[in-house]
Amino acid sequence: MSMLHRGSGPAPRADLLRIADWIEPGSRVLDLGCADGTLLAHLQGTRQVRGAGVELDDDSVIAAVRRGVQVIQQNLEEGLALFGDGQFDTVVLSQTLQSMHHTEHILHEMARVARYGIVSFPNFGYWPHGWSILCGRMPVTGQMPYEWYNTPNIHLCTLQDFQRLAAKLGLRITHLATFHGQREIRFLQGWRSTLAVYRFESPNPRTGA
Repeated sequence: MSMLHRGSGPAPRADLLRIADWIEPGSRVLDLGCADGTLLAHLQGTRQVRGAGVELDDDSVIAAVRRGVQVIQQNLEEGLALFGDGQFDTVVLSQTLQSMHHTEHILHEMARVARYGIVSFPNFGYWPHGWSILCGRMPVTGQMPYEWYNTPNIHLCTLQDFQRLAAKLGLRITHLATFHGQREIRFLQGWRSTLAVYRFESPNPRTGA
């Protein structure tokens, strides 16, 4: 994740700021694939959340701990068995869903451990992707910069694809924001955006201890 803005330095990443807007102050947050802990550190500093992150990469875990973020080092493919039902208010999975082998399972687990889930992923419906395929090549763009033979993205989808899966799993979508770089897209979102961010509610919201 890129750094959120603190004083001078790079501009904030718009999708992370929108995710932060959707999280209630003082709530309990779990960030899956938290990378260097940027989002959680921002939420702890600006919204006083009680948070924890899950990350596998050694260097990212060290960076997150240095930011004052509590991190559990674990592979997300192994699930969220460490966490109890309703233990968190919101669970975040930012730009990782497309690289998960067991997509339905991780969404089920998100809905189990928190009342709300937030996911973001590259939008495969972005119109230049279709043009690239018509020209005989898999698309390579800023949001999906990899070639077909070295990409970690194994489950690409469009906005409608995700909405259908959410409906199948009983997840009620409450918010949607789409982006092209730092610019939020509000018109023809499925065609003009490169990144989608959804917030959904668990079908069986629970209250943790």
